[in-house]
Amino acid sequence: MAGREHIKDPDATLKYKFDWSDWLATGETISSQVITAETGITADSGTITDSSTTVTVELSGGTVGGVYDVACKITTNDGQIDERTMKITCRQR
Repeated sequence: MAGREHIKDPDATLKYKFDWSDWLATGETISSQVITAETGITADSGTITDSSTTVTVELSGGTVGGVYDVACKITTNDGQIDERTMKITCRQR
């Protein structure tokens, strides 16, 4: 869900998904991914999921009131490279 703002409690550890399924050509899949999280929030893991059409990232940390960019850069089996960024806003829930 790149491009949307997501709300996260700073004490929560939650999974978020970057979805390329509508962008990928028929038969094209994600072959590698790199997650980059802004200082203050932690990307605990990043995994290629859903038949290699999405990347799921698990995030923890953050400070109340903080807004963090989390980027996901992929390379496909056809050699295309794309990057998307989502905003994570930390609030007490």
